[in-house]
Amino acid sequence: MHWQELQQQLKYALENSRFYQDVFKKQALYLEAMSSYKDFRKIPVTTKEQLQQQNCDFIAVPQEEIIDHVTTSGTLGKPVSFYLNEHDLNRLAMNEAASFKLAGITKLDKVLITTTLDRRFMAGMAYFLGLRKLGAGAIRTGGGLPALQWESVFRFKPTYIIAVPSFLLKLIQYAQENGIDYQNCSIQAAICIGEPLRTSDFKLNSLGKKISSLWDIKLFSTYASTEMATAFTECEHHQGNHVQEDLIYTEILDQDGNHVAEGEVGELVVTPLKVKTMPLIRFATGDMLTYTDQTCACGRNGRRLGSVIGRRQQKIKLKGVSLYPQHIIEILNEFNGLQNFIIEVSLDQIGGDTLQILIPESFSELDVLKKHLKAGLNVTPEIISKDSKELQQLKFPAGSRKPKIFYDLR
Repeated sequence: MHWQELQQQLKYALENSRFYQDVFKKQALYLEAMSSYKDFRKIPVTTKEQLQQQNCDFIAVPQEEIIDHVTTSGTLGKPVSFYLNEHDLNRLAMNEAASFKLAGITKLDKVLITTTLDRRFMAGMAYFLGLRKLGAGAIRTGGGLPALQWESVFRFKPTYIIAVPSFLLKLIQYAQENGIDYQNCSIQAAICIGEPLRTSDFKLNSLGKKISSLWDIKLFSTYASTEMATAFTECEHHQGNHVQEDLIYTEILDQDGNHVAEGEVGELVVTPLKVKTMPLIRFATGDMLTYTDQTCACGRNGRRLGSVIGRRQQKIKLKGVSLYPQHIIEILNEFNGLQNFIIEVSLDQIGGDTLQILIPESFSELDVLKKHLKAGLNVTPEIISKDSKELQQLKFPAGSRKPKIFYDLR
């Protein structure tokens, strides 16, 4: 069945997308010759640069069908435009409803959505549409404003909260500082977005452990992007993010384009299924992760993805040691005395990578932090003290839809 759906998506793209018509013509590929996954992998991957530079060539429906206009978050540069018609919005709702079911949400639950539904943000809209399709209650508070979040919690008594993990820490801190009995509120679980919550072996990472030590709620990891239009979510066993195989075909490839073995790190390449407005075939996400095809403890078959350890373009080579941003973030989050930091990577005079950690001027355990970094990374990055307000502005730049901890200046 999966192969048939993949063929149908490929056929649709070739009939309606100028971009893929050009790809097949230039590569001398023919749809009728595509009879197996091996043949499918002869199609070159689609890059984010192509999606950005040839954006309109990907549109596969008449302009008058487009009813929603969104952009990517622009993590690695300029945001990319994306479009949806009525069919794609219904697909998005179906995807998110299934995702929420994996985390145990039912029509009896009420969910606090602490992400924006504006700013051309697909995810916030997807959450609302998914809850609506599921029949669950939605409380749309948007980002920030801890006082409003807690007032909404005690007013409407939601059972779930959708939030960036670092924002959960802000909510906890606000509650502690203002005498709010958050341990005895109605929230039982959090759907965590935007930041990794677990390590590659599915255990809670330092950020997840910190939240769990302060707030006794269940934490569910999710992973998604605008281009994929599909969410990968944990079930109650927390052993990786389940792939909705009726909605997306996944490949995890090495730098030579070969599929990696289970447990090995590779780049996620996706083909979203049942997409009409902007079909993507073998889209290279740039996200590096692991996977497993073993049956989950919940009984579900099919692939599960590990946490993203970094972007392919963000790999750092420092004094012979290969690092990804998430590895550095994990080591820093383990250091309890450090509440705020920024990671910057740039090039030195001979084109090599240099790594700097920006920390608050008030931080007093510099020598201990250096030893901690050396032990965890096998190298010692340069540490620079910054004004706390300046650090906060770097972490939450104006107009940003999520925290920015890593700056790639190369």
